[in-house]
Amino acid sequence: MSILKVNTIQDKGGNTIISSDGAGTLTLPNDLKMTPNFFVYRNSAQSISSATYTKVQFNVENIDTDNAFDNSTNYRFTVPSGKDGKYFIFTTVEGSALSASQFKYQNVAIYKNGSVYINHLMHMENSNTQQGHGNTYAIMDLVAGDYLEVYTRIADSSGSPQINGGTSRESCFGGYRLIGA
Repeated sequence: MSILKVNTIQDKGGNTIISSDGAGTLTLPNDLKMTPNFFVYRNSAQSISSATYTKVQFNVENIDTDNAFDNSTNYRFTVPSGKDGKYFIFTTVEGSALSASQFKYQNVAIYKNGSVYINHLMHMENSNTQQGHGNTYAIMDLVAGDYLEVYTRIADSSGSPQINGGTSRESCFGGYRLIGA
């Protein structure tokens, strides 16, 4: 039995799709690497005002392939030059009230260039709950310079809700450019 070794696979236009060094290491071109990609989270609680949209300050980068997330001032992902395309974007924000039965509702919204792109509401007013997890995700067309931020609005009867954070990544934000988009 013989083994066929291929050094380069190209598309009809002559563009390299996959290349090999002959020793088993495959290399993909940048447009097939699903980059940029990022995953950030909040490492501690963030106190916010009740029933007021507040930007979530994701302050820890777990992954940021293109250094496109600002985790210290603007808390936003900005599409780098040359990285236009379709992106899968997701976020989870865990909100809490001071004690049980005080949590009313929570909105979680992804903003694109300063405006709401998608917004989800979780209503819990008649339950015996202290916290909730708002999840939001979208496939978005983005071009260089577009920026994404996460805002949440949590209402509780104590008037002192918070965004939970910690090493278990209760509140996180991430995304990646889709292949072939």
